[in-house]
Amino acid sequence: MHEKVNFGSKRENDIIVDLRSDTLSKPTPEMRTAMYNTEVGDDVYGEDPTVIKLENKAAELLGKQEALFVASGTMANLIAVMVHCKERGCEIISGDQGHTFKFEQGGTAQIAGVHTVTIKNNSDGTFSTDELRKKIRKSPDYHEPVSSLIVLENTHNVCGGKVLPLEWLKKVKNIAKEYNIPVHMDGARLMNAAVALNVLPSQIVNFVDSVCFCLSKGLGCPVGAILAGTSSFILKARRIRKALGGGWRQAGIIAAAGLVALDKMIDRLQIDHNHAYQIAKGINDLKCKHFRVTLEDVKTNIVILYLSEQVDPKDVQKRLATVLPTDPVKVSVKCSSRDNWIRFVTYWEITDKDIELTLQKISFVLKEFEEKIESNLKSKL
Repeated sequence: MHEKVNFGSKRENDIIVDLRSDTLSKPTPEMRTAMYNTEVGDDVYGEDPTVIKLENKAAELLGKQEALFVASGTMANLIAVMVHCKERGCEIISGDQGHTFKFEQGGTAQIAGVHTVTIKNNSDGTFSTDELRKKIRKSPDYHEPVSSLIVLENTHNVCGGKVLPLEWLKKVKNIAKEYNIPVHMDGARLMNAAVALNVLPSQIVNFVDSVCFCLSKGLGCPVGAILAGTSSFILKARRIRKALGGGWRQAGIIAAAGLVALDKMIDRLQIDHNHAYQIAKGINDLKCKHFRVTLEDVKTNIVILYLSEQVDPKDVQKRLATVLPTDPVKVSVKCSSRDNWIRFVTYWEITDKDIELTLQKISFVLKEFEEKIESNLKSKL
């Protein structure tokens, strides 16, 4: 999903629309100005005023006591696990399609010495609360790890940018409270969830003990993430951040972009959601036999295009990115692929014109594949 795409257009006049991920978003002009002019200090000493301002602003936004500025969402999640799981041999409970489980190199085991047990994710990013209750080890003996943390992802990447329902979050919180187990939310795209639900971010994270969100995805910052929780949680998190090599020095230079993001980039995420829906609708309107989207499920900035078994997603990915001399649409559309699907992700630099060109290229390529597949099937009769 995060592989480097080495194919595609290299001709000067061809247009490239890169929809592999919102991590490709670059800082806005206002961010660049703020980064140049900001006041800095040494953050390890707690003396960078811009970092302090960002952390305080983020904590207030989330309704948490304190927040910590870290290098990435992966680092934030690992720190959260290491704070909540107080010793090696603890166990976290996660959805089987969760980012911390699938795409963070098993850092919870590799570095923290923490075991993971999974629950099958539903298509909406939730999982069965009945199964959650069963997975919690009520009175573990010496043979078992100790249930120490529940991890949720919101929005849910692999499930197509789905937003976890507030009522479901409440149920998870109540079960966790019953067994005195904390809940951490991997909210890499939390602000997308808040915009989609039209609620304050604090209303979502009210159901969890700790939360992180990325500044470097839809919010457009060059780097960084926020981890938030209680004051005692952040005190421990700050210490673990240092052990992981995450101590900043004059980090205000990048924290300045985060302040702009929190002021200017959250509400505009609805534009990205609209663009994603336009892509999904365009694909849905083609009525393809071998390609499908679930239009009603596209709520944020991610579109998952599912392929039939007759289609190799890598072939489609390569064709979308390639511009041939005979192509009627001179645009290279970059996307990511995995298993039996392709993913498109929108962000602030993607314009209405980009969406129009993207739909033209997708329409052309999918029809081309449909014709080839049907021709091959007929030839086998």
